[in-house]
Amino acid sequence: MSKSKPSLPRGTRDFGPEVSAKRSFIIDKIKQNFITYGFSQLETPAMENLSTLTGKYGDEGDQLLFKILNSGDYLSKTTEGDLLEGSKHLTSKISEKGLRYDLTVPFARFVVMNQNEISFPFKRFQIQPVWRADRPQKGRYREFYQCDADIVGSKGIWNEVELTILLKDVFNDLKLDDYIIKVNHRDILFLLAEYVGLKEKAVPFCAEIDKLDKIGTEKVIENVLTLGGTKEKVQEVMDLLSINDRSVLLDRVKEIDTDNEGVKEMISYFQSLDQFKEKNINVELDLSLARGLSYYTGMIFEVKPTSVKMGSICGGGRYDNLTGVFGLKDISGVGISFGLDRIYDVMEELNLFPDKITQRLEVLIIHFSEENLQHGQKVVVKLRDAGIKADLYPVSDKIKKQFNYADKIQTPYTLIIGDDEMKSGMYMLKNMHSGDQNPMKLNEIIQLFKG
Repeated sequence: MSKSKPSLPRGTRDFGPEVSAKRSFIIDKIKQNFITYGFSQLETPAMENLSTLTGKYGDEGDQLLFKILNSGDYLSKTTEGDLLEGSKHLTSKISEKGLRYDLTVPFARFVVMNQNEISFPFKRFQIQPVWRADRPQKGRYREFYQCDADIVGSKGIWNEVELTILLKDVFNDLKLDDYIIKVNHRDILFLLAEYVGLKEKAVPFCAEIDKLDKIGTEKVIENVLTLGGTKEKVQEVMDLLSINDRSVLLDRVKEIDTDNEGVKEMISYFQSLDQFKEKNINVELDLSLARGLSYYTGMIFEVKPTSVKMGSICGGGRYDNLTGVFGLKDISGVGISFGLDRIYDVMEELNLFPDKITQRLEVLIIHFSEENLQHGQKVVVKLRDAGIKADLYPVSDKIKKQFNYADKIQTPYTLIIGDDEMKSGMYMLKNMHSGDQNPMKLNEIIQLFKG
């Protein structure tokens, strides 16, 4: 019987030492900023009850949930009639859990379950993987990491302003400058939906508007008309969406409804943000921005790179009713989510990673004999105790093989131990790039690496 070659599920990846180091670099920068801004860390399980997940992401999102089969004989409680009723009915019989689709819904569930221990406003961050049964392509994976920061229990517009400044600070620390922050408000979108005659179909209207940059104006108009929109007013809205001037946009929306809460909040948001002009935060009001998740109720964010062809690398928004579906009403929330995998792809393409983060070791100890190896065990522990990234070749092999290994792992220095070194306490330190080598005492070597 032939053995099948090992493989990975589509849309998932392994990460070797170099890639893992770069991913950790991004995570560390994001995490440092989250902590600086007063967010506390949480973790939730990889799987949630399907009752927690379904109905929170819209129809398209529900279709992308990974379901987990019940343990044991999961078909034992089903009948032929269950099968005939279709896959949706059958799924409810054989699967009670699913992999989390994002970190926001599990967070809302956490808030409800722990409401008596939480002090509001509550600021949390979470950095964990999520799963979506999407079609894999560049920048889109079935398993990927999200880095979320959320504030619940506060409706003040300062929260949105603060998250915008946080976005800027994170990307500054990553040396990533080529991006645009786009913002919009769901109340404005719902107003536009009502204006074209789709008040009862506001969510599908938003979903179509969100596809504007993917399928083009003509196709979006066609889809909105199919929903039942009024042709003349749909064209007016499309013309409105093409305007780039923020003030003109807001004035035009006010002509439709002078009392729209979305317009009021956007004006307040930009006035507050103008206090921080020295930060040069590039924010654009884009009325075509809708974001697909149906739980957003207020202001929404999206960050897209400008010099790399890639989808959004960060997004988020206000969700006033999410905890309400779990029984806790009147708790407003707002948050943003950094897409680790896409940020990695953008930084890799733009060559933004510093060289030093991929370096595994500072020094590798190599040796000539078993006795030298035993001596090296004490040396490597002393180096590590001094905070130096050091390793010891673990067996007494030919010296050439040990040097070849040092080359392959790209360690910048080797420390050579022979009988003479053991007697004198002077160890040969070799620069693997230049080939220079000098005898040095251990304390001198430690001082050299510690700078």
